[in-house]
Amino acid sequence: MKIKILLIFVFTSLSIFLFNSNANSQITLQAGVGGGIVSPQADYAGSTAEFYSGKNYGLSSGYNLSGKARVGLLGLNVFAQIDYFSFSNSGESESGKGKVELNQKVISIKAGPEFQINLPLIPIKPYLNASISYNTFSGETIFNGVAKVPSGTHNLNSASRFGLGVGGGVAYKINPILSIDLGIQYSMMNLFGKVWEDVNPNKDQRLDSYLSLNDEKDPLSNLANDDHFISSSRAINSISITATLMFGL
Repeated sequence: MKIKILLIFVFTSLSIFLFNSNANSQITLQAGVGGGIVSPQADYAGSTAEFYSGKNYGLSSGYNLSGKARVGLLGLNVFAQIDYFSFSNSGESESGKGKVELNQKVISIKAGPEFQINLPLIPIKPYLNASISYNTFSGETIFNGVAKVPSGTHNLNSASRFGLGVGGGVAYKINPILSIDLGIQYSMMNLFGKVWEDVNPNKDQRLDSYLSLNDEKDPLSNLANDDHFISSSRAINSISITATLMFGL
């Protein structure tokens, strides 16, 4: 709730500033806040059993809060966006055994070019965009009666990765200063910077593989060793659908 209030305050203030600036400029400026749903893709999705085995992250669909700004000049546009994604899931670690609860948050900051398609005589403007993003991951895992790991709440070490994304949408103009932006984006959030990290290098234990993002292959992975079971790199992708209320001209 605090994050939502902060986003509303920041981007409402920014939209007022941009609107006042636009009065003396030929540049079109917009800013706004929104929200929607987000779905994990590739190795970011799956089941809690697959998470326990190291195959993927086992997360299910969640929600996102966002703030967006757009600057346009002579038909060329650049957008910047910040997203707060929340994912979770719960289930068994193995068939009929143990309970796992997953909670993960992502703060994604992205920017890139946007290409708008002008349709005469109607207040709808479709667009396509591409972006580079900086993504920060955090969260926690709760184990209860799971084999080979201690029960309790275990925090995920914060980690950041660079990624790329593509998207599109439509902007519907309600009046001269207000519009609704409906957008969809496919994000590859860990294309660059993958790493396997051992947070307790002096103690060899299975738990360490769950305490960091560990999207790269464990260099000590061995099918005969239960403590080192992440045997390949993992892709963290998502699809988000967002409705944003935009202010400006």
